[in-house]
Amino acid sequence: MGKTVPSYRQALENEIEKWKGFKKGMRKKDTEAFNRMMNACRMLASAGSMATRPILLEAMFMSILLHHEKMLAEIKERIEQLERQLE
Repeated sequence: MGKTVPSYRQALENEIEKWKGFKKGMRKKDTEAFNRMMNACRMLASAGSMATRPILLEAMFMSILLHHEKMLAEIKERIEQLERQLE
């Protein structure tokens, strides 16, 4: 019998665990940012699993990029609202 393929969420957690040593070498502020990035991957795990990418990190990077894009759009909208209030 062959090995069972882990779910995307299991594979994601395994990949995050592999970065444990990298994370240990960070300052607290960087660790917090790293954790936020990994949480973005977790939040978009359903999309990542649907992407069916052979390299897990590709879906992780896209999740992080999408999360950052959403945050930038929100910040831009807030700035535009403030600018309209000042006019």
